[in-house]
Amino acid sequence: MRAALPDPANAPELFDGILTRRVFAWLIDVIAMSALLLLASIVGVILGFFTWGLGWAALPIALPAIIIVYYAATLGSSHRATLGMRMMDIVLTPTQGRPMDGPVAIIHAVLFWVSFWISWPVSLAVALFTPRRQMAHDLIMGVMMVRRSPMQRHWQTVRMQTSTPI
Repeated sequence: MRAALPDPANAPELFDGILTRRVFAWLIDVIAMSALLLLASIVGVILGFFTWGLGWAALPIALPAIIIVYYAATLGSSHRATLGMRMMDIVLTPTQGRPMDGPVAIIHAVLFWVSFWISWPVSLAVALFTPRRQMAHDLIMGVMMVRRSPMQRHWQTVRMQTSTPI
């Protein structure tokens, strides 16, 4: 892990209510993805009538692809946040110095859904016992969630402290 990572003891505002914010962000994202999936399903059903069933055959491929593209386009963007995360003022931050791009965002999302399907209480319990409130898939991927607005102030402070000569 990077040495300059925020510590909950020194910067508690970065982690204030992070688990609650993550839950609400997830609910918002589920609604957004459901709307996209419903729209794609309607288009696929209508196209199925005009293409003698090819539209229907494409749905099992198109629907998961929509979810993957949603995460790649949102988490893999410069915002490093889905629509729900942006609304809840949280951001996904790498802890191991690698960039946050589309492939990392997709793998993070896949690990999240797999851990959620297997046992969401365990994933949440892991977050309760880690100092930075990281879930199991966050620890595996080397990322953490922090609040965006306090994070920007934190990194400005870190930059000013490291740039001023002692």
